[in-house]
Amino acid sequence: MSCVRELAINALYEIWGKGKKPKEAIENLSTPLDKRDRAFLMELVYGVLRYRDTLDWALKDFLKKPFKLSFQTLNNLRLGAYQILFMQVPEWAAVNEAVEIEKKHGQPELVNAVLRNLLRNREALSIKREAMEQEADDPLIPDALRITDIATLTSHPEWLIRRWLKRFGGKETLKLAQANNRIPPLTLRVNTVKTSREQIADKLKEKGIESELTEFSPDGIKLKGFHSFRELYDLKGYIIVQDEAAQLITYMLEPEPGERVLDACAAPGGKTTHIAQMMRDQGEIIAVESDTKRTNQLDENISEFGLSSVKVICADINKIKDSGMFDKILLDAPCSSLGVIRRNPDVKYRYRANDLLDFKSKQLYLLYSVSGLLRPGGLLVYSVCSTEPEEGESVVREFLKIKKDFYIIGDTVFFLKKFIHNGYFRTYPHRYDMDGFFGVKICRKR
Repeated sequence: MSCVRELAINALYEIWGKGKKPKEAIENLSTPLDKRDRAFLMELVYGVLRYRDTLDWALKDFLKKPFKLSFQTLNNLRLGAYQILFMQVPEWAAVNEAVEIEKKHGQPELVNAVLRNLLRNREALSIKREAMEQEADDPLIPDALRITDIATLTSHPEWLIRRWLKRFGGKETLKLAQANNRIPPLTLRVNTVKTSREQIADKLKEKGIESELTEFSPDGIKLKGFHSFRELYDLKGYIIVQDEAAQLITYMLEPEPGERVLDACAAPGGKTTHIAQMMRDQGEIIAVESDTKRTNQLDENISEFGLSSVKVICADINKIKDSGMFDKILLDAPCSSLGVIRRNPDVKYRYRANDLLDFKSKQLYLLYSVSGLLRPGGLLVYSVCSTEPEEGESVVREFLKIKKDFYIIGDTVFFLKKFIHNGYFRTYPHRYDMDGFFGVKICRKR
């Protein structure tokens, strides 16, 4: 397994040193691995990403200058600590493999001493973590201490925990942060133009894969246990990986056969293909994406689904001057992705509070741009995969202040109603085991 651990260190360098996304870094390195080793690699990399700050907190008492270490040595220690604190790995394996790897990087004695100290103090650390968890939900404890406790326990930045504590209180903040650290289910959306959920569920059963129908989306299936999409390769074109919350966003749009629909930021195509299947591939869908590489992915997904109603345009949506008007528009805007931390744990270390204002200004500009393409009486859905109000409610309020001919529609299909309050759609990972999404339906006056 030392080979896998070395690959994990390399993957962490690709992510933190070169800015690659975790999925891309792992895919590039895991090609020669079998299913078991690939799963172990993913567990190691995503585990360290999820708990980086918690691991550093656990290691700091045994290191004089933890951040003076080389990148390789520090991440070797993090990997060892993750296995000791969070995995069912034999103690000797966690330490010995780390020491063997470190012989290539220069500090095997240090790695051996630190990890053995961690092993000896593991129970004391566990007791300390339990005490911190109790403090997090105690309103008599000063907020500053509760923020530090939750941030340390869940490896979230303090600025984000501070915001959540004000909005949700200690108990729910802790639950949300903990939910972000749980491995999310692999959720599929079925191409109902070609098949049905029940038929796909039967095919999964034949493969020995347990699944259940999604509770709210009429098109989704959740897989039980750990699975890779590689196992489902023969079902391409009949399914697509898409979280249940993302599926519900398309249902907010309520596209119908024969309509003219714009998907303004379309790649990778999950919502585009969903719009088309809800329209029974009848009508016209213009899918716009500015990034060439992502446009290729969009084209591929549309082709696999066998859809003829979608036209893909690689362009900046702000510069689109469409001669006709659209009946409906979906603007799933680029955002901080703070609602999908459980899928992309590196996101939580990437931003600061001020970055949300930068996202907001770009999102507002996009909303102004696409709103002019909506016909009178038409419907626009604005959505982001973010938990933060700056990117959701605040964008919409500012838009409506300027655009007096637009208004929010609260009515929606029955299975969405429990997620909508004051016209705004919200999902969170700790409430319904879905990604964190914001959505709103806006209509243009006739």
